[in-house]
Amino acid sequence: MPEVTASEWNAFLEGHSAVHLLQTAAWGDFKAAFGWEVARQVEDNCGAQVLFKRLPLGFSFGYIPKGPVGGIEASLWQAIDKLCQKHRAAFLKVEPDLWQDLVTESSGDLPQGFQIGTHTVQPLRTILVDLCGEEEELLARMKQKTRYNIRLAQKKGVVVHPSSQVDRFYELMTTTGARDGFGVHSQAYFQQAYDIFQPLGMGELLLAEFEGQLLAGLMVFQHQGRAWYLYGASSDVQRNLMPSYLLQWEAMLWARQKGCTSYDLWGVPDEPEALLEEQFPSRSEGLWGVYRFKRGFGGQLRRAAGPWDRVYHSLLYSLYRMWAGRDG
Repeated sequence: MPEVTASEWNAFLEGHSAVHLLQTAAWGDFKAAFGWEVARQVEDNCGAQVLFKRLPLGFSFGYIPKGPVGGIEASLWQAIDKLCQKHRAAFLKVEPDLWQDLVTESSGDLPQGFQIGTHTVQPLRTILVDLCGEEEELLARMKQKTRYNIRLAQKKGVVVHPSSQVDRFYELMTTTGARDGFGVHSQAYFQQAYDIFQPLGMGELLLAEFEGQLLAGLMVFQHQGRAWYLYGASSDVQRNLMPSYLLQWEAMLWARQKGCTSYDLWGVPDEPEALLEEQFPSRSEGLWGVYRFKRGFGGQLRRAAGPWDRVYHSLLYSLYRMWAGRDG
């Protein structure tokens, strides 16, 4: 079957449940604005949205984030192989929308022709919050200190509201990046995300303020009953008012209003839970800095399956692994 259009892809997704945000046509359109080529393939009621990024010498690499959709039939992989040949892909990376405890990659669940990858694009480990039940039940599942901080922010007068002011959110992002030592996407990146997802009802920008002063913000997304917290930031002032706690709570309430039953906090250190619990009080580098915060919301620690790599050009793939710093 030839590649399908965005509208045909959306029609295909309607026949499947709980499809990940990163496999939606909207996500493909979003990434296309920042240098990715997007192709969508359907075979035997399973399909994949594949992103291609240009490499030197006319090559590219293919990437399937949180897919395929509907299964991993051999006919789909054959069609994707042809797609990768068309785009001169040196390799294809698949980060399936599967949890590690539900697959046994070493004993047959790994698709034929793939190998376990050594580098991921999306974080492997996350905390998944169950949004089912009454609001008081959600609060009861949280750590006592997190409940306290949510109510403290409410009592002190912190206000959370939807906003279209991406420029203000971007200022917070630059502040947070400088404070915590990570790179920040451009303002155009966040603006594009807002412009694509918010009108579709698939995303929202929430800002937390105190007496008109901006304290924190986040962008939350949802699709087919699932919600994701992808981008968040906070200022260096009035942190004692705990705005980020109330902000997450309001994002969860927004997701519930959209019919979501899960909320993905998107990214914690890739370590076993026992080690995370042992070391988080003394560590703050990288994702350790957010683990203490995210663990308080009463979610379940989960680890994704994959990544799976399919190599078409072994030399370029080896160079990629060296560049990624994970070789061997």
